[in-house]
Amino acid sequence: MQHVSRLTAARAAAETLVASGRVPGVVVAVAVDYQRPEVFAAGADADGRPLVPNDLFPVASITKLATALAVLRLADRGLIDLDDPVDQFLKRIEPHPGVTVRRLLCHTAGFAIDLNAGEAPYEPGLTWEDLAQACLQAKLHHPPGSEVLYSNIGYGLLALVVEARASARFGDALRDLVLTPLGIEGYLGVEPPRAPARIADMRGRHRATPLEPFNSSFWRSLALPWAGLVTTAAGALALVRAFRGHPPGFLSPPLRAAAITNQTGDLSGGFIEPLRWSPCPWGLGPEVRGVKEPHWIPDIAGPDSFGHTGAAGCLAWAAPGAGVAWAILGARTADNGWLLRHSGTISAAVAGG
Repeated sequence: MQHVSRLTAARAAAETLVASGRVPGVVVAVAVDYQRPEVFAAGADADGRPLVPNDLFPVASITKLATALAVLRLADRGLIDLDDPVDQFLKRIEPHPGVTVRRLLCHTAGFAIDLNAGEAPYEPGLTWEDLAQACLQAKLHHPPGSEVLYSNIGYGLLALVVEARASARFGDALRDLVLTPLGIEGYLGVEPPRAPARIADMRGRHRATPLEPFNSSFWRSLALPWAGLVTTAAGALALVRAFRGHPPGFLSPPLRAAAITNQTGDLSGGFIEPLRWSPCPWGLGPEVRGVKEPHWIPDIAGPDSFGHTGAAGCLAWAAPGAGVAWAILGARTADNGWLLRHSGTISAAVAGG
């Protein structure tokens, strides 16, 4: 009965949000405890096409949950130790003592948020290999272990660690280690068999061009290990549920417990203002809610809740205290603030029961 009430409340919140005009449409997936996930759609994508539950979306930084799971799966096999120096696996031009796998996973390695435009120009001909080389050459922004600084570069380096230990291209390793075992329909660097939902409110000089982020085949071809996954709401939900022990045996219990436990101590940091917090808890891939304000997730989800958000306008989250996990994939980028200021009505309906 509680399951039904959560779903009813979440659907009503989603429909109200779409009717407000703040987002053209959303697809929402909800799973209570061990029950089968439920998925529903409301509204349309940026082209006005009505959304359906199995629509594909670019899930932006929710991709980092998948990348982290690939690393953790290799750790469970004894091929990676979380406290191994990354230089042990990668041939870097400039060694960086103190940069470990653990610190990359929880964004305390010291790298900047993103590559500089000149290091791997976003233009025709760019490939994952070019981006990988740029990540290898990246310099530290501050000393390892001194601050939480959310970093795409760090997850580029983690993908290279996976390639080194799995002896496979990252996209193939991700498929074999994560997507296939979890039963996820997901595509990284491979053009999907059907068109993904189109995301509204794109900004910047590549808007409405063949290079448009999130919406173009060029962007999808880059196989970004920090942002390039294309999947469904059920797929995004499966990623966060893997950290909750679904399915059993996918991750060992000790490693899974560590992954959703704060790894950053009392360090402060985060993204850019206003999304910087003191302290800034983070796990081995998932962000930990803590008492951060402002935040995408309402505090009713609990300080131990965890998950990830994405700039394409999406999130995947779990609230252990409520025994629930959910994903919200929106058809509008997060740039205008709808995800931060308004998606919480859906999350509160799910987590509050």
